[in-house]
Amino acid sequence: MREWTREERYQVLESPEQIRGLHEAIRKSAWRQTYHVQPVTGLSSDPNGFAFHKGVWHLFYQWCPWGAVHGLKYWYHVTSPDLVHWKNEGVGLAPDTYYDNRGTHSGSAISDGEDLYFFYTGNHRDEDWTRTPYTCAAKLGADGKPVKREKPLFGPREDYAEHQRDPKIVWNAKKQRYYIFIGAQTLDGRGTVQIYSSKELFEGWTFEGQLHLVGYESFGGMWECPYIVSIGDKDLLIFSPQYTKLPGRGESTNHNVYFIGKMDYDTLTFTPEGGYHHLDHGFDFYAAQGAANVGDPDKAILIAWIGLPDNHYPSAEEDWEGSMSLPRELTIRDGHLFQYPVPGVKELRAEELPAGNPSTDGQLVKGTLPKAGEMQILCGGGDLKLHLFEDADGKGALEISYDDKAKVLTVDKSGMKHRFNESVGERLEMPLLTPLKKLDLFIDHSSVELFANDGEETFTSHVYPEAEDTGYTLEGTAQVKLWRYNASVKDDFAV
Repeated sequence: MREWTREERYQVLESPEQIRGLHEAIRKSAWRQTYHVQPVTGLSSDPNGFAFHKGVWHLFYQWCPWGAVHGLKYWYHVTSPDLVHWKNEGVGLAPDTYYDNRGTHSGSAISDGEDLYFFYTGNHRDEDWTRTPYTCAAKLGADGKPVKREKPLFGPREDYAEHQRDPKIVWNAKKQRYYIFIGAQTLDGRGTVQIYSSKELFEGWTFEGQLHLVGYESFGGMWECPYIVSIGDKDLLIFSPQYTKLPGRGESTNHNVYFIGKMDYDTLTFTPEGGYHHLDHGFDFYAAQGAANVGDPDKAILIAWIGLPDNHYPSAEEDWEGSMSLPRELTIRDGHLFQYPVPGVKELRAEELPAGNPSTDGQLVKGTLPKAGEMQILCGGGDLKLHLFEDADGKGALEISYDDKAKVLTVDKSGMKHRFNESVGERLEMPLLTPLKKLDLFIDHSSVELFANDGEETFTSHVYPEAEDTGYTLEGTAQVKLWRYNASVKDDFAV
């Protein structure tokens, strides 16, 4: 893997012509996605500024233009009329002020009447490379580009470690105040969330205190990308704990978790109804962010980065890396979070493909996968074993197995030809609440997203099959359906 100097990683993008050649090269990659948002060049990471405003869905992602490396970060802007068809709009926020001279880092958005507001972390570094994080703001201009507030809303607090970032803006109707939740780390190395409030979006912000998450006062070393939303009569709290290992998650120290409970804004206390849950059980799912202004009190819309902060992937050899997950509808039923792709995704079905003979007696079923499409498995009970991306000799597969007695689905990627992040782990389990009845798989050229029992649990992973690795086999009692998908993401060069 290429070694990058600091100067290379933090060079300023001065002209689109500097990266036009990169775009022309990577768009030829066999691993470019066709219905997932992906970087125009270089690396994409956290989703940012996700909101519905005046009939348009706005989404930004952290972007380093130069290659598969974390360096100088921009916000790259994409838009959609329906959360399915996406258009590249170009740079949304650039690191061009004193306060964000080394990166426009993660944040959120809120639609307020005629205006769309953005809140982000300005990553400032001095000559000694000492970091100072500022909470900055911007507003969408008439030309569709964010216009920055001249100065930050506030700077970091000295009674916390330097890790203070990822402002999430929320409106509380009962209190008639705006709140900003900021991922943070205490001086003794514990993850937490700082809370600020104001009656105005661009003025008057005061520090209210630290979030009290009952029972989780010492949980991870930094809570990135906090997100809170009410769904029905429940509150949902999501964040990404770093610098910690969790049971059953291999050697990874980056996670995405959620809690269902109740938020008390008077005492800044979130009381969970139970323990934490994994937002997604897969190898590559992080920094999830919910959309603002969804307009339905019984659901939320969420998107995440398919990737992890310390991982790298085979596409890095082609100077690009990462993509966004499919946007998901979130609902809470019987105290459990359900996630499923927004309904419009299935409108991408171009044609139904042959899927082999339906299995009713546990015999082996063979078939051919689409490069981009959907696989639906209706389970008849008992154990299952599914191999995806096999070559003509039946080798090189991603193995998905289900133990009916234990109600556990296991994904093992160690059999694939392109192995990556092996030291973090290549085998993970996804426990289910109920026996497996249905498994939906959304396959694009370099990712797979699994949804068990209509979103009871989910599993997301990057995969990098060779062109000839299109076979699948299924052993167990089940019926398979396959669809090829039309493309919905314009891979245009817009900077």
